[in-house]
Amino acid sequence: MPHSLRSLFVMIVAVGAISAAVAWQSAPQDDPKELIPVLRQAASKYWKGNLHTHSFWSDGDDFPEMIADWYQRHDYHFLALSDHNVLAEGERWIDLQGGKAVRAEALRKYRARFGDGWVQRRDLDGKEQVRLKPLAEYRSLLEQPGRFLLIPAEEITTRFALKPVHVNAINVRDQIAPSGAKDVTETVRVNVRAVAEQRTKTGRPMLAFLNHPNFGWGVRAEEMLVEELRYFEVFNGHPSVRNYGDKVHPNTEKLWDIVLALRLGKYKMPPLLGLGTDDAHAYHVWGLGKTNPGRAWIMVRAPHLTAEAIVKGVEAGDFYASSGVTLDQVGRDGDVIRFKIHGEKGVTYKTQFIATLRDTPLDSESRNDDKGQALDVTRHYHQDVGKVVAETQSLEPAYRLTGQELYVRARVVSTKPHPNPYEKGDVEMAWTQPVIP
Repeated sequence: MPHSLRSLFVMIVAVGAISAAVAWQSAPQDDPKELIPVLRQAASKYWKGNLHTHSFWSDGDDFPEMIADWYQRHDYHFLALSDHNVLAEGERWIDLQGGKAVRAEALRKYRARFGDGWVQRRDLDGKEQVRLKPLAEYRSLLEQPGRFLLIPAEEITTRFALKPVHVNAINVRDQIAPSGAKDVTETVRVNVRAVAEQRTKTGRPMLAFLNHPNFGWGVRAEEMLVEELRYFEVFNGHPSVRNYGDKVHPNTEKLWDIVLALRLGKYKMPPLLGLGTDDAHAYHVWGLGKTNPGRAWIMVRAPHLTAEAIVKGVEAGDFYASSGVTLDQVGRDGDVIRFKIHGEKGVTYKTQFIATLRDTPLDSESRNDDKGQALDVTRHYHQDVGKVVAETQSLEPAYRLTGQELYVRARVVSTKPHPNPYEKGDVEMAWTQPVIP
């Protein structure tokens, strides 16, 4: 190559390199607006989710992917599959014959939804089996940043003297073995502490909450006076959990008020916050008396849809429970508790502010059988524990604190029938968290 042409070639290459460098430096490659749009949300918003659900990994009747797909398609933002004493990890196969027609139907739907390329089947000793996918394998198929999140969870399931004591562990890393103790109170405590210990060890935000205290009449109000216990299910969609109590057992809302009054007025403990969950097990036969999804959930305010943000939102008490009613701007403005109800045409709403006042007696009496023997149930407390102190039909309910309340919480009751009720006649409702003056 002649010297003049070689010089021109070198010059062109150099100019090209400089131009490329300038173009690379000016390209918006590091702009998070382009890379991760969900991290540029202007403010916190409410995320809808269920933290109590079961699959084939324990006693549910469907594949976890199918369950997650149902919640995603029904506008939930997060879901915890909380199977009994197990995390969805490792190798597991189920026999199709084990559940007869239900498992055969589940497989048919599974293949139709995800295809034979996803479904893994085998024949073992003459039995047809299907592999259960672990969470680590299927979550990438279903999760969508800023739209849908799967959170690892476990229902720590144990008993004391035949009483069921179930604690849900949310965002756990390792499976936690259930622990019994000398009584129900200690059984609750040791299992909640086990979650706290794993949280400390891993540095990973986690939650532990008490499930369905009236299931099997397992946990009395007095047994919920565990300082480490901060959350429980005020409403659970499983038809056997006895949310509404009976003539000797208080309903779960009354349990809540008794526990709040004792914690705040007598023992100087942190308040107990209330969640709504499905506790769903059944996904093929729908209706009254079935353990279907879609009956109750929580709405958590958080800046981002991540497990850490959801946990921190719940810990801050920045959430409410719902079975259908949607609330906006729930909060406290000085001495005023206020929120907005997202009203629907043709539906009316009654908001009741419920409180226990500081001068309410907190002594109690045992509930006795016909022979005068004390029953192993929640004791009888003064009628003003958890009384309605104000009521309104406004879509913008507000309550001014007087300073005489130990706490105030709100219950919103609509006239809209629940589409798949826990019990016949149920309407859609919502429950806010207790506010302390």
